[in-house]
Order: sequence, then C-alpha cells, then structure tokens
Amino acid sequence: MSSHRLFRFPKSEWMNSANTRTFGVYAAGALFSLGFFFFVDAATFSRSARNGSDVHVNFVDWVPGICSALGMLVINSIDKSRLSADSFSYSGNGVAWKARLVLFLGFALMAGGLAGSVTVMVLKYVVPEYPFPTLWFGVANVVANALIMLSSVVLWVAQNMEDDYTYNLAL
Repeated sequence: MSSHRLFRFPKSEWMNSANTRTFGVYAAGALFSLGFFFFVDAATFSRSARNGSDVHVNFVDWVPGICSALGMLVINSIDKSRLSADSFSYSGNGVAWKARLVLFLGFALMAGGLAGSVTVMVLKYVVPEYPFPTLWFGVANVVANALIMLSSVVLWVAQNMEDDYTYNLAL
C-alpha cells in the first residue's frame, strides 16, 4: 500500500471504471434536470388558473437558480489536476491558487443560490403564512437549488475520476 494515501482502506476497482464515470455524468444530468423541473413546475403552476392565491413566481425567485447554475458552470470548468499544478508550467505562475480561487467562487455562487432560495422561501412564503399550494413555490425553489448543487458535485467528482486506461495529451 502506498504511503501517500489518506485512509488505510484501498480504493475499490469500480471507482476507477469508465462505466462509473459514465453513470456519474448521467446521474448528474438527471439531478440537474429534476431540479429545474421542480422549479419550472412551480413557476407554471403559479401562473395557472388553478393557483388560488395572488402570489406568483417572480424574477426574485429565479435569481437563486441562476446563481446555482452559474456556479455549476464555473465549478465544472476547473480540472482537478489544476488544483495542484504549481510544479508544472501550464500557463504561467500560480495556476493552482488561481484554480482554487475560481473553484471557491463557483462554490460561493452555489452556496449563495441555496441560501438565497431559503431566504426567498422564508421571507416570501413562510412569514406571511401561506397555505401549502402556495408554499410549494418556495419549497420547490429550495429543492431545485439543492439538486443543482448535488448534481454539480456529482459531475465534478465523476469527471475528475482517475482512470488507468485514459491518456491525457498535453501539448
């Protein structure tokens, strides 16, 4: 067993297979689409005739989802090998801290999106004590942002799994 491992337990073989990576990418896509489905469902129901209240999904409700989606794009644009790339010369000095800063900003965008959706739910739907069909607009917003955050983590882990059978070409 190599001495640079953190835990004593060996890594399973299924974690390094191409099928696991493919499943992770598909699972992340399913979580992302399910999250936006919940929010779009609540937004369309809020404007339908079946909505019994005067409360509707506005732009304020969309802002946390936009922040989470932008955070997902930022996080998944960073390659895991760039986080410890100071010993290599990819594109100048300090590549690792730049990659870490961008990764932090992506996670901050997603955390802000999730916190914003909770804030919108509490201030717009819970404090005025709306009943559940109207309260669903806020709950769907929180669920959507949580699923987008989870899909981003799943996609980043799946895309950055180390596979013995893949070759990285650097020019």
